[in-house]
Amino acid sequence: MPVPQHVFEPPFNIIRSSHVVLDVTDLKLSREFYETTVGLHVEDADDNVVYLRAAEEHQHHSLVLRKAAAPACARLGFKVGNEKDLDKAAAFLSENGLAYAFVDQPFQGRTLQFTDPFGFQIELYAAMDRRPHLLRRYDLYRGCHPQRLDHFNVFAAEVQDTVEFYARLGFRLTEYAEEDGPNGRIAAAWMHRKGNVHDFAITNGKGPRLHHFAYWTPTAMNIIHLCDVMASQGFVKNIERGPGRHGISNAFFLYVRDPDGHRLELYTSDYFTGDHDHEPLRWSLRDPRRQTLWGAPAPRSWFEQGSPFSGQAVREPKFVADVLVAD
Repeated sequence: MPVPQHVFEPPFNIIRSSHVVLDVTDLKLSREFYETTVGLHVEDADDNVVYLRAAEEHQHHSLVLRKAAAPACARLGFKVGNEKDLDKAAAFLSENGLAYAFVDQPFQGRTLQFTDPFGFQIELYAAMDRRPHLLRRYDLYRGCHPQRLDHFNVFAAEVQDTVEFYARLGFRLTEYAEEDGPNGRIAAAWMHRKGNVHDFAITNGKGPRLHHFAYWTPTAMNIIHLCDVMASQGFVKNIERGPGRHGISNAFFLYVRDPDGHRLELYTSDYFTGDHDHEPLRWSLRDPRRQTLWGAPAPRSWFEQGSPFSGQAVREPKFVADVLVAD
């Protein structure tokens, strides 16, 4: 399948991935997991919603937990450059026949919400309430010392079309996994806006679903420490995959599941991709090093389980990728 070309003058300017809104069934239990075990900081909370952020973030929140009857992903949030970009985004959506709405969201400025052509529920904003930096407040550090939200990864039923849509919005391809042979299809793509490996990864599978969201940690030792913390707190079964090092992105990683099954990645040591002539790196879908540089394949749950988007029907993928799966 064709690799999309970089678009350097997109219709509006997305700066980076910003925040995720999750529906959870036990708000108290989820708050304890993210605050005490993982180490995020609670900024505001009531009986129905909790707002959290990481140590390096000035913004009010990067994770929103909402009390709900069933677990789901409600929204993926991206920050745009300025207020004019919100109007440009609205014009782009209108021109392409996509419904949108400007809504009031707590602690955010004017916010534009829309559902993309593939069922992913997105919100854009230019301004969010600011909070004091906690980077040097080491007395507040817990868990794995998460520093900032890094990226989202989604299951998409139509990988190629989804990749091409976000390429039009200025997301630049860094790495991709493709079937071998002359008619090989792209099965996963890593795309960025902020100059690292990815803000948004698109993976073949039943979709639309959230595969995971990721927080960046200072070192690999922070991730290893989280394994000790989770084991001590009785969360051994919530450690799904890792720790290890990806071939794709070069990042050191750990995947864990929260009390509702939402998947969280802790992530560090990827690389700079900001140069305009950065060439995307191709991986064979059958190369065992792409999943884990050391050759260990991912478990079946990693390919099959994810969080649905609220109110969106999940579709079968256009094709089934032949991936390596752990026994």
